[in-house]
Amino acid sequence: METSKTIREWGDAIFGAPQDLTALVQRARVEMDELEQALRDGDQAEAGREAADVVILLHRIAGILGHDLYEQVDAKMVINRARKWKTTGDGTGSHV
Repeated sequence: METSKTIREWGDAIFGAPQDLTALVQRARVEMDELEQALRDGDQAEAGREAADVVILLHRIAGILGHDLYEQVDAKMVINRARKWKTTGDGTGSHV
């Protein structure tokens, strides 16, 4: 199974270590746009691949920061589960 560490190592080997992490954020935005287009097109297979591209970039960022994304998600979900939420009716919402 891949980890933030192994994905970071792969990314650094292929693309080089980023000098500015915001470059990875900008690339993730490109991948999010591609994910959105795949969803609009109804292409579920492509949407899955684009979602994976976004997660790979997030793993690289987490790995560079010395974190594991899975551990960060688990810790954040503890916080999220303890919060009160207001829904918007479209499948999203915000904490109150």
